[in-house]
Order: sequence, then C-alpha cells, then structure tokens
Amino acid sequence: MNSLPKNVTIIEVGARDGLQNEKRIVPTEVKLQFIKALQRAGITEMEITSFVSPKWVPQMSDHKEIVQSVTQSGRQFVLTPNEKGIHSAMELGVKSIAVFVGVSDSFNKKNINKTTSESMEELRPLIRQLKEQDIFVRACISTAFYCPFEGKIEPERTYEICQQFVDMGVDELSVADTIGMASPSESYELFSMISEKLPNVLLTAHFHDTRKMGLANIYAALQAGIHRYDCSAGGLGGCPFAPGATGNVATEDVLNMLDRLGIETGIQLDKLLEAVKIIEPYVSRPIETGMYTLSKSV
Repeated sequence: MNSLPKNVTIIEVGARDGLQNEKRIVPTEVKLQFIKALQRAGITEMEITSFVSPKWVPQMSDHKEIVQSVTQSGRQFVLTPNEKGIHSAMELGVKSIAVFVGVSDSFNKKNINKTTSESMEELRPLIRQLKEQDIFVRACISTAFYCPFEGKIEPERTYEICQQFVDMGVDELSVADTIGMASPSESYELFSMISEKLPNVLLTAHFHDTRKMGLANIYAALQAGIHRYDCSAGGLGGCPFAPGATGNVATEDVLNMLDRLGIETGIQLDKLLEAVKIIEPYVSRPIETGMYTLSKSV
C-alpha cells in the first residue's frame, strides 16, 4: 500500500453543487442555516452558491443574498459560468471564485453553449484579471473521466486542460468524475499523472457516487497522494446538464472512512450530521448513506 496523507481538506459543495439540481426551491434562510451549521462543524472551504442565470438554474437565484449574508470563514467559493457572473461576484467583494469547463466539447456545449477551446479562450483574460485583483481562482474541470455524450475521456485530454489552466495562473484544479463512472484504477492513474506533472498547484478530486464507487475512487486518489476532496453533505447533488449523474460522495461517509484510516480533517462528524438534518426536509429524496437514513430519525 502506498503511504496515505496524514491530513485531508474537505471542500463542502452541498450548498451549491448539492442543491443546484433540486426542483423544489429551498428557502434562502434554510440555505443560510445549512451553511452556518457546516461552518460550525469545522468546514473551512465550501462552495456557497453560483452566479448563474435564474432561467437555467432557478435554485441559485438568491446568490447575491447568500454572498452578502454568509459570515466569512476560510474560503467560500462562488461558481461563475461566464464574464457576467465573474464581474457580478467581484462587485460583491468575493475573494474566492470558481470557473469551470468540460473536457468534452459535447458536455460543454450543453452546459454553456461553447466548445471547450472557446471557453478556455474566454477564460484566459478573465483569470488574468482575477489574479491581478488577488482573488483565489479554482478551476473546476468536468467530465474528466467520462462524458454522458462522448463516453470515455482519455487522461491526456484532461491533463491538457489542467496544464492550460495552470499556465493561466489558477490556484486550484478540481478534477471531476461528473457522471460517476470512473473506476479506482482510473482514479489512481489520472491523479498520479496530474500530480506528478503539475506539482505546484492545489489538486482536488471530485467524485459522484452513481455506481457506488465514490469512496473506492477517493481511496485510490489518496494512494496517489491527493489530500483535497470535494464532498457533499447528505450525498446531495447531480448535474442538470449530465443525464444520469447522481449525488456527490457524501461528506459524512468520507469523514467516517478517513477517521477509520487515521486521517485528520478537523471536522466534527456529529455537528456535520446536524447540518444534514437541517437540509433533509427540503430536498426531494430521502438522504440515505451507509451510516444511517435521516428520514427515519428526524
């Protein structure tokens, strides 16, 4: 067995990635309670909302109120799909911004109506502008393993996008198994390659649990030396532009596994479960994990 990291950072994505696909609009005050409870649990990095058009993602229409109401604690990312979103976030004083692109042209067109190369060219001057303002830039790379329209994505294609983002000056790469089709061997292969070739950028793994291999893929990434993971409290999530994608790997399940492996996260599991109980009544499906079924206990 390869040596595992002693410490891992969890980036909580439940408030953004976890809720974006919910058809029932979650009240803003509930989202804020959820975010504050996650902070109390010890989460220091999280995606709190996205600056997207309410026409396409109505769940995120309260993004300005969320940004203005959340107490600053660590890095709080907002996702921005385009120049308009980036400038809106900057006007509100956001200090951590996430941009995104799909490795697959087909996915990228479905998502933001541009090819991958068109998106990268549009982002280049915007990232330069963000870094000139000393804003932390996180690049989210979708369909890094498989695409719902094109099938398997070769690792070299994903690495090429990662390299381009590093050349642009981003601070972090979040590499995503958007539809949850990766295997542990593919996880290990891709993250080993990227971390070896790009050692000077923060590298984060983002797994969905479509085929119940999320934890296995995280364990494989741990063996590849990755110590940052996107997770979603309650396993919430999905992608409106990726047919078949289910929720993200549940933060509580990841914490349980890391604890059993002796890996520190700084997050208190009991307080995290309190946060999950806040959001559970407002989502469309019962929250079930390997540890418990919340709908039976609240």
